[in-house]
Amino acid sequence: MAEDTGRRIAAAFAAVCLAAGAAAVTVAVIAGPGPGPIAYVSEAGITDSGYAGAYRLGIFSVAASLLLLAGALPPGLRAAAGLLGVGAVATVLSGAVTCSEGCPLPPFEATTVADLVHGGASIAATAAVVLAMLVLLFSPAADQGLRRIAAVGAAVALPVAAVVAAALLLVGRSALLGVSERVLLVVVAAWGLVTSGYLAVRSLTGDGPSVPARGGSNVSRR
Repeated sequence: MAEDTGRRIAAAFAAVCLAAGAAAVTVAVIAGPGPGPIAYVSEAGITDSGYAGAYRLGIFSVAASLLLLAGALPPGLRAAAGLLGVGAVATVLSGAVTCSEGCPLPPFEATTVADLVHGGASIAATAAVVLAMLVLLFSPAADQGLRRIAAVGAAVALPVAAVVAAALLLVGRSALLGVSERVLLVVVAAWGLVTSGYLAVRSLTGDGPSVPARGGSNVSRR
């Protein structure tokens, strides 16, 4: 019981950290100096941006939320928790290593080592979270609620991620890449918020762990 309470608390804090982090990054992107939807989200965090501090704070808050969400998952979902942990580490790296002006990426732009590290970490973080959705979707240890949330998230995230990858490799910096990147990040954030909220309140809605019934048997709420 105490362990379940700890997981619910972790899930609640994950939702708070993710909401705060997403809000900070959104403010930095909208108010920053980047050239509209053509710019990468990461451009809000470059050194010359007046909102770099807010951007990094938001990124680190998102990383904390991924760690908390990993800890909030039931014990049988270690693979998904591990992927979220990888996503958290990659998110910290992307926030700690600042890209140069414009955040150039190959194959159409000349890059620095910092650009490659930052871009690679950002891509790895997003990919890890999307993979965590798929693991939850197909894991028998996940309850029906978690699988449904993961199914919706993966159904939207996978095609958008394919567009991002194709645009990055075939088109380069463009409105297509900028907009699809933003859509993918919104989908990932929405999945994290909904999953965290579900884990925080599911025992109150009758979808929690089994509880003892009269006569010594256990009745599952799932």
